[in-house]
Amino acid sequence: MKAGDKQKTSCLRMVLSALKYKQVELKHELTEQEQIQILRTQIKQVNESYDQYKQGGREDLAAIEEQNLDILKSYLPKQLGDEEIAAIVRRIISETSATKKEFGMVMKKTMVEVGSQADGKRVNSIVSQLLH
Repeated sequence: MKAGDKQKTSCLRMVLSALKYKQVELKHELTEQEQIQILRTQIKQVNESYDQYKQGGREDLAAIEEQNLDILKSYLPKQLGDEEIAAIVRRIISETSATKKEFGMVMKKTMVEVGSQADGKRVNSIVSQLLH
Protein backbone atom coordinates (compact mmCIF):
# COMPACT_ATOMS: atom_id res chain seq x y z
CA MET A 1 0.00 0.00 0.00
CA LYS A 2 3.05 2.27 0.23
CA ALA A 3 3.42 2.31 -3.54
CA GLY A 4 1.28 5.45 -3.69
CA ASP A 5 -1.64 3.84 -5.52
CA LYS A 6 -4.48 5.68 -3.83
CA GLN A 7 -7.17 3.62 -5.54
CA LYS A 8 -5.73 0.32 -4.34
CA THR A 9 -5.08 1.71 -0.87
CA SER A 10 -8.66 2.92 -0.56
CA CYS A 11 -10.05 -0.39 -1.79
CA LEU A 12 -7.91 -2.45 0.57
CA ARG A 13 -8.82 -0.24 3.52
CA MET A 14 -12.48 -0.95 2.76
CA VAL A 15 -11.78 -4.71 2.85
CA LEU A 16 -9.68 -4.51 6.01
CA SER A 17 -12.47 -2.57 7.70
CA ALA A 18 -15.03 -5.22 6.72
CA LEU A 19 -12.73 -7.99 7.98
CA LYS A 20 -12.12 -6.24 11.29
CA TYR A 21 -15.84 -5.52 11.73
CA LYS A 22 -16.72 -9.19 11.17
CA GLN A 23 -13.95 -10.34 13.51
CA VAL A 24 -15.30 -8.11 16.29
CA GLU A 25 -18.85 -9.31 15.57
CA LEU A 26 -17.91 -13.00 15.72
CA LYS A 27 -15.45 -12.56 18.62
CA HIS A 28 -12.82 -14.89 17.14
CA GLU A 29 -10.07 -14.87 14.55
CA LEU A 30 -11.54 -15.26 11.08
CA THR A 31 -10.88 -18.47 9.22
CA GLU A 32 -9.63 -18.33 5.65
CA GLN A 33 -13.09 -19.41 4.48
CA GLU A 34 -14.73 -16.55 6.40
CA GLN A 35 -12.22 -14.07 4.99
CA ILE A 36 -12.93 -15.24 1.45
CA GLN A 37 -16.67 -14.99 2.05
CA ILE A 38 -16.26 -11.39 3.22
CA LEU A 39 -14.16 -10.65 0.15
CA ARG A 40 -16.89 -12.14 -2.07
CA THR A 41 -19.47 -9.95 -0.30
CA GLN A 42 -17.33 -6.89 -0.97
CA ILE A 43 -17.02 -7.88 -4.64
CA LYS A 44 -20.79 -8.27 -4.88
CA GLN A 45 -21.33 -4.81 -3.36
CA VAL A 46 -18.81 -3.19 -5.69
CA ASN A 47 -20.42 -4.98 -8.64
CA GLU A 48 -23.83 -3.60 -7.68
CA SER A 49 -22.38 -0.10 -7.40
CA TYR A 50 -20.77 -0.51 -10.81
CA ASP A 51 -24.11 -1.51 -12.35
CA GLN A 52 -25.91 1.43 -10.75
CA TYR A 53 -23.29 3.91 -11.93
CA LYS A 54 -23.49 2.48 -15.46
CA GLN A 55 -27.29 2.79 -15.47
CA GLY A 56 -27.04 6.33 -14.12
CA GLY A 57 -24.61 7.39 -16.82
CA ARG A 58 -21.76 8.00 -14.38
CA GLU A 59 -18.93 6.49 -16.41
CA ASP A 60 -16.28 8.13 -14.20
CA LEU A 61 -17.55 6.41 -11.05
CA ALA A 62 -18.20 3.17 -12.93
CA ALA A 63 -14.55 3.13 -14.03
CA ILE A 64 -13.42 3.50 -10.41
CA GLU A 65 -15.66 0.62 -9.32
CA GLU A 66 -14.34 -1.48 -12.19
CA GLN A 67 -10.80 -0.89 -10.92
CA ASN A 68 -11.95 -1.85 -7.43
CA LEU A 69 -13.40 -5.09 -8.82
CA ASP A 70 -10.09 -5.97 -10.45
CA ILE A 71 -8.21 -5.24 -7.22
CA LEU A 72 -10.58 -7.33 -5.09
CA LYS A 73 -10.69 -10.26 -7.52
CA SER A 74 -6.90 -10.44 -7.48
CA TYR A 75 -7.09 -11.51 -3.82
CA LEU A 76 -9.48 -14.42 -4.42
CA PRO A 77 -8.07 -17.93 -4.82
CA LYS A 78 -7.79 -19.18 -8.41
CA GLN A 79 -11.29 -20.03 -9.59
CA LEU A 80 -12.11 -23.36 -11.19
CA GLY A 81 -13.48 -23.31 -14.73
CA ASP A 82 -16.94 -24.61 -15.59
CA GLU A 83 -15.47 -27.77 -17.12
CA GLU A 84 -13.47 -28.51 -13.96
CA ILE A 85 -16.55 -28.01 -11.80
CA ALA A 86 -18.64 -30.17 -14.15
CA ALA A 87 -16.06 -32.97 -13.92
CA ILE A 88 -16.22 -32.88 -10.12
CA VAL A 89 -20.04 -32.87 -10.18
CA ARG A 90 -20.14 -35.78 -12.66
CA ARG A 91 -17.81 -37.79 -10.44
CA ILE A 92 -19.92 -37.08 -7.33
CA ILE A 93 -23.11 -38.00 -9.20
CA SER A 94 -21.60 -41.28 -10.43
CA GLU A 95 -20.17 -42.15 -6.99
CA THR A 96 -23.49 -41.56 -5.25
CA SER A 97 -25.87 -42.54 -8.08
CA ALA A 98 -27.70 -39.30 -7.34
CA THR A 99 -30.99 -38.31 -8.93
CA LYS A 100 -32.84 -35.00 -9.11
CA LYS A 101 -34.12 -35.59 -5.59
CA GLU A 102 -30.58 -35.63 -4.15
CA PHE A 103 -29.76 -32.18 -5.54
CA GLY A 104 -28.96 -30.81 -2.07
CA MET A 105 -26.62 -33.68 -1.25
CA VAL A 106 -24.74 -33.26 -4.54
CA MET A 107 -24.46 -29.49 -3.95
CA LYS A 108 -23.14 -30.02 -0.43
CA LYS A 109 -20.50 -32.56 -1.49
CA THR A 110 -19.45 -30.40 -4.43
CA MET A 111 -19.14 -27.23 -2.34
CA VAL A 112 -17.05 -29.09 0.25
CA GLU A 113 -14.72 -30.27 -2.50
CA VAL A 114 -14.39 -27.02 -4.45
CA GLY A 115 -14.35 -24.82 -1.36
CA SER A 116 -13.55 -21.23 -2.18
CA GLN A 117 -12.46 -22.03 -5.72
CA ALA A 118 -15.97 -21.70 -7.16
CA ASP A 119 -18.97 -19.49 -6.64
CA GLY A 120 -22.05 -21.24 -5.26
CA LYS A 121 -24.26 -19.88 -8.05
CA ARG A 122 -22.01 -21.37 -10.73
CA VAL A 123 -21.93 -24.72 -8.94
CA ASN A 124 -25.73 -24.63 -8.53
CA SER A 125 -26.19 -23.98 -12.23
CA ILE A 126 -23.87 -26.83 -13.24
CA VAL A 127 -25.43 -29.30 -10.79
CA SER A 128 -28.89 -28.37 -12.09
CA GLN A 129 -27.84 -28.98 -15.70
CA LEU A 130 -26.21 -32.32 -14.96
CA LEU A 131 -29.02 -33.70 -12.77
CA HIS A 132 -31.80 -32.83 -15.22
